[in-house]
Amino acid sequence: MYVYRERLWAAPWLFVATALVIPASIIVFAPINMLAGIICAIVLYAGCVIGLIAGSPTIELTADELRAGRAQIERRYLGIAESFDGTEASLQRGRLLDARAWLLIRGWATAVVRVPILDRDDPTPYWLLSTRHPTELARALNDRAGDNLPPAPHS
Repeated sequence: MYVYRERLWAAPWLFVATALVIPASIIVFAPINMLAGIICAIVLYAGCVIGLIAGSPTIELTADELRAGRAQIERRYLGIAESFDGTEASLQRGRLLDARAWLLIRGWATAVVRVPILDRDDPTPYWLLSTRHPTELARALNDRAGDNLPPAPHS
């Protein structure tokens, strides 16, 4: 059973923008054969739509693991998640990004959630996940994250 599930569908403007292959195909093939141009336009646009749909990753959180796209990790290795939106999200994806981080970034979902990885054998310091619902995802991740934290060092 999922604690949280989100599919990062492409933004509607991408489907409209890819529709530009329709007139482009018709213009290219019209001097040769108008029917071939129309058929080619339909096939190319269908391919673009299928690509956008197939390329939409899913973020799934269960009681035991987090799956983001093709990657998965047990929840016991996750630290306290932080959500970022707006300028803070841009900084996390850009200037503050650690090159070792694992990324699931989509340009049409501007908010991100940073999930620290506590496994000492894993060279990845954190996962950075694009999401349309950053506070909900961080809240779902943190519901059990406190159980996973290593003991605080004594001062």
